[in-house]
Amino acid sequence: MFSRLKRKLKRGLGSGAPVVNDRIINKEDSRDSMSIMNAMAGEELNLIPRRKVTQLYWNGPIMKIKGYYYLEDIPIRDEDLVKKRILLYDNKNGNKFIISLQDIPVQDLQLDEEIDDFYAWAGFEGVINFATIDEGNRPLPDSEYKVYIEIEVHVLGDKQYRKVFTLGNITPFLDKGFHSSKMEYFTATREMKFNLLATYDQPVKTLKIISSKLKDFDPRQMNLDADENRRGPFYRVFSSTGFRLLYKMYCRFPIKENRVLFASDSREELSGNIQFVYEEMLNRGLELDYHFMLKKGVGEKKTFKEIKSLAYELATSKFIILDDFYPMVYPLKIREGAELIQLWHAVGAFKTFGFSRIGRPGGPSPTSKNHRNYTKAIVSSKHIAKYYAEGFGIEENKVIPTGIPRTDIFFDENYKEEVQNRLYEEFPYLRDKKVITFAPTFRGNGQQSAHYPMEVLNLDKLYNELKDEYVFLFKIHPFVKNDFNIPYQYKDFFYDFSSYREINDLLFITDILITDYSSVCFEFALLNKPMIFFAFDVEEYVQKRDFYFDYTSFIPGSLVRSTGEIIQNIKEEEFKMEKIKPFIEYFFDHYDGKSSKRVVDQLILGEIEEESSVR
Repeated sequence: MFSRLKRKLKRGLGSGAPVVNDRIINKEDSRDSMSIMNAMAGEELNLIPRRKVTQLYWNGPIMKIKGYYYLEDIPIRDEDLVKKRILLYDNKNGNKFIISLQDIPVQDLQLDEEIDDFYAWAGFEGVINFATIDEGNRPLPDSEYKVYIEIEVHVLGDKQYRKVFTLGNITPFLDKGFHSSKMEYFTATREMKFNLLATYDQPVKTLKIISSKLKDFDPRQMNLDADENRRGPFYRVFSSTGFRLLYKMYCRFPIKENRVLFASDSREELSGNIQFVYEEMLNRGLELDYHFMLKKGVGEKKTFKEIKSLAYELATSKFIILDDFYPMVYPLKIREGAELIQLWHAVGAFKTFGFSRIGRPGGPSPTSKNHRNYTKAIVSSKHIAKYYAEGFGIEENKVIPTGIPRTDIFFDENYKEEVQNRLYEEFPYLRDKKVITFAPTFRGNGQQSAHYPMEVLNLDKLYNELKDEYVFLFKIHPFVKNDFNIPYQYKDFFYDFSSYREINDLLFITDILITDYSSVCFEFALLNKPMIFFAFDVEEYVQKRDFYFDYTSFIPGSLVRSTGEIIQNIKEEEFKMEKIKPFIEYFFDHYDGKSSKRVVDQLILGEIEEESSVR
């Protein structure tokens, strides 16, 4: 049999791309990649390729391809003995990208034509995201690429056969003969934007991809603050060394036993946990002297007067209450008799943070002073106190499971009804449809590199499949820098609520929450409504960010990896609702709407909670 195969193979094709070694052509290689292929044509017998692209679909910079490819008279009856790849050749710089395809039975393609069972595993499919194809998840580098397909077949007892060939005429899959999309990349030190253009290369008879770099710069050079907020050397010295000297000087003053300082570098108005605790104090009529130091972000400049005032307030207040990262307080030694209380903004313990991230990208130095001077911190459950202690670098007995004040509204039926009515009045299109809220966390190591790859969502599919019954709200993290515009043809389905301040209010009118690694799942679980976890990059996220719990067993809902799976889960109601109750019982010691009361009782008034009062 193999002699017959070899005789047939000797006939040759006389044209087409020859066999190449499976290697990456380096930038230093000055020869044209096709010339390299042609030079190696004599290294293998000519093989007769049969191939066809049956589907080529674009969603932004993401290409989905499907079809078949086999070599005449070379059997493909065993999936393990065949490999197919997409090859991108960069003729300008001599680079090659190799993307593995998934082998599928040719019968799954549902072809009009008949293909012999001899080539049972000739089918292939694959998804290529050109926005993350390069090293470090960067977009396809600036150049022009020709796209080829490669097959490698092992015939037991004979040899290995390999053939590179063109894709053929793919114009039916290109609307108006081309496809274009933008590609973006963000880090703390680099921002890039590219344009992707896909066309048909008639002379070569294959797909041509052109990546054009539009922008490439270091965002640190853009002077993120306004001119008047520039920090000169005197300001930097005063806000660091001078501030600490002032604090030491003011520590000679007596502590004011009734003074409470609320300080935040993440909000300029009273909201979140500190608002609920403050209102609880007011409702109690406590004789306390309240002071506030609120800024919308860590990068917002404090005036000289504010720096001096902050040093005095921190040195003389009995209670200093934070709700987030607050860098100016960490180098300070908190006075004996004073309390530095962290009402951390997140609920539960999900992604690793703080000192749990030592040694990881974006993690702190082991010698960092951040968080370590808290005298008290709150959590939602005793089960997660150890993770907060680890993250903050403090003793576990300083972490108190009071519950999270801002979750109190989830047990206030009057408040929920009031919020629903207000939202329906302001946004009447929410009233007559079920509401899907999409609230993912950002990607990147922090605010300077925060982004979200919106191209992973197929807006067209979501619109066509769900528009009759649902509306779809985007609640994107405020750190995210991506340009995102909802196409006008979808304006009656997609709505951008990213600038809406309180996500908890939106949860009251949300029927289905789609998130990923965000702590919003903790609050939404209290409403006992369905959740979908769209974790398309879960392997990479687990590797780089990590969690306190196994992600797949932790999430109180379905894990999906694509837009198609999102739609399927919604239509078939595959929500795994049975996971919500044990999730709540583990991550909340209390679900009674009295967390603000417990914070005031235990951390301000010093009362000890009795076990019988739990839940």
